[in-house]
Amino acid sequence: METIETSAMRKVTRRFMPLLFISFVAAFLDRVNVGFAALTMNQELGLSSSVFGLGAGLFFLTYFIFEVPSNLALERFGARRWITRIMMTWGLIAGAMAFIQGPTSFYVLRLLLGAAEAGFGPGIMFFLTLWFPAGYRARALGYFFVAMPFASVIGAPISGLLVSIDGFMGLKGWQLMFLVEALPTIILGAVVWYRLTDRPADADWLSEREKQWLMTTLATEKQQHGATNPRHGSALANPYAWALGLIFFGIAGLNYGMSFFLPQIIHAFNFSLRMTGLIGAVPFLFASVCMIWWGKRSDAREERLMHTLLPQILAISGLAISTVVAIPLMKLALITIACGGIFSAIVVFWAFATGHLAPSQAAAGVALINCVGNLSGFVDPLLIGKIKDLTGSYDGGLQTLAGIGAVAAFALGALAYGSRRRTPSSPAYD
Repeated sequence: METIETSAMRKVTRRFMPLLFISFVAAFLDRVNVGFAALTMNQELGLSSSVFGLGAGLFFLTYFIFEVPSNLALERFGARRWITRIMMTWGLIAGAMAFIQGPTSFYVLRLLLGAAEAGFGPGIMFFLTLWFPAGYRARALGYFFVAMPFASVIGAPISGLLVSIDGFMGLKGWQLMFLVEALPTIILGAVVWYRLTDRPADADWLSEREKQWLMTTLATEKQQHGATNPRHGSALANPYAWALGLIFFGIAGLNYGMSFFLPQIIHAFNFSLRMTGLIGAVPFLFASVCMIWWGKRSDAREERLMHTLLPQILAISGLAISTVVAIPLMKLALITIACGGIFSAIVVFWAFATGHLAPSQAAAGVALINCVGNLSGFVDPLLIGKIKDLTGSYDGGLQTLAGIGAVAAFALGALAYGSRRRTPSSPAYD
């Protein structure tokens, strides 16, 4: 017989996770499809690898600036209103990318896109903490974050196909890609307005017993966490949150550096545009399976640290070794392994991070960690682009990513070890 807990979490999961998953697919696709546009756009507009790397990364500069204010606005106005606003504005700007004329317009639109999308990812993560008790959180985050690799699983073949279609309605292939892939975001924004519920107290789609169980469970966890970490302080002045943000810089950089340049790395093996799209989906398909399985494993064993470090080490190793392998199939296999490790580390890292923030700091703390980490999306593509222009190869850039990731793995281990030596009221959690 189904328990109140089981029925409540089944309803919550079914109501929110498919919509949030599809929405994040659209978000991540609009964020990184510029990597496929670069296959033809760069040459047509005269953009060097350095210019492209800077333009791709500028998204994360304004994302960084506006992310914490955006998450605080979400907490004030409610997820339903604010996420709808985010999706509508970023969808319009993502479509406007089709009208890039050169470096300046490329830079301006990437800056605007980052400002528009700021707060979406951490806003959803904060939203999940309002609905999913701790024992369900890593798997919920896993289902949500699997949208990142899944966006490339479906987006890579579609993007490769669209980029190869020149002349439709007088548009270049990369222009058509930007317009077509922006439409789902705008449509989903309207669905979010009708589907999301801000808090369990407003959930008329739960029975009274289910609602009471969920509200009591979440309130109890909040009180227990508050008792363990009585000094909340300001998340923005919390050195522990800043440290987690810098660690996430190294983890997220492995993802963004590879995502932006993987289409060009594959295309350099003399594959067609369409075949580049199909092959580019393989690493992300593997990652989609890995991160769901790994998140469930972390929940079942109630362990976060090693479940973050082990796949991170696997990702660093795979990426580094791929740079000394010349055979395309072996290079792709190593990048695929690295991709699985990267995304598996990301999902458990967030379960680890949210478990180490006091409830009063959740919204601002998650946003702070995410926006500091996502600055890697600005720094790493710029580094890879410059190294490519200087050396003629992407290998040096990938080695740099692996090095930064290794420093982050060491720092995470040191931070976790240090925090365990503190008393429960330690300022590390303030």
